[in-house]
Amino acid sequence: MAEEFTAEYWEERYRGHGRGHGAAGPNPQLVAEAAGLAPGTALDAGCGEGAEALWLAEQGWRVTAVDIAGSALDRARERAEGHGAGLAGRIDWVQADLTRWDPGEDRFDLVCTHYVHPAGAGERDALFRRLAAAVAPGGTLVVVGHHPTDRHSAEHTRAPDVHVTAEEIAAGLDPRTWDVAVAESRTRSLTGPGGAEITFSDTVLRARKHG
Repeated sequence: MAEEFTAEYWEERYRGHGRGHGAAGPNPQLVAEAAGLAPGTALDAGCGEGAEALWLAEQGWRVTAVDIAGSALDRARERAEGHGAGLAGRIDWVQADLTRWDPGEDRFDLVCTHYVHPAGAGERDALFRRLAAAVAPGGTLVVVGHHPTDRHSAEHTRAPDVHVTAEEIAAGLDPRTWDVAVAESRTRSLTGPGGAEITFSDTVLRARKHG
């Protein structure tokens, strides 16, 4: 199963999405957790086709948006450029494998990630540690994922240990360094093919690093 999440896997998924997939708006969990934050520097880890990076730039953030799939980044860049050079210039697009890429330490006022799929608990925990380390003192970490009980998560992967609860993520944050503000499961609804409403269960974590 470790081979499931290669660059080729994600390229194939994004090619299968079609040109309209990236038109969706930003993840509502990110909007709920980040709307009140003062803009600064942000890392969008696993940015896909750029909906969250674009929303952050619109709020005044300077965004580093990282994804493994070049086809997703091409669509994201094209979409951002359609909003004008001023907005597009606030986003730096980076193609990299998050399981190997090092974002550095204490760099970003906001680090967010949505539905990342590292292969196995070891890679998952190591990724979350790197993302947490990348948050600057006084900054915020936002993690959104498929909750393990979400019945739709099997459509994304059957690999074990990919999906995690917010409480499990929070347990990996040193309380001497972090204040966990939100660690919970939330539902959200989308309109699926044919107009049917689909309900998803999300893992949501928001934590602030001590300044």
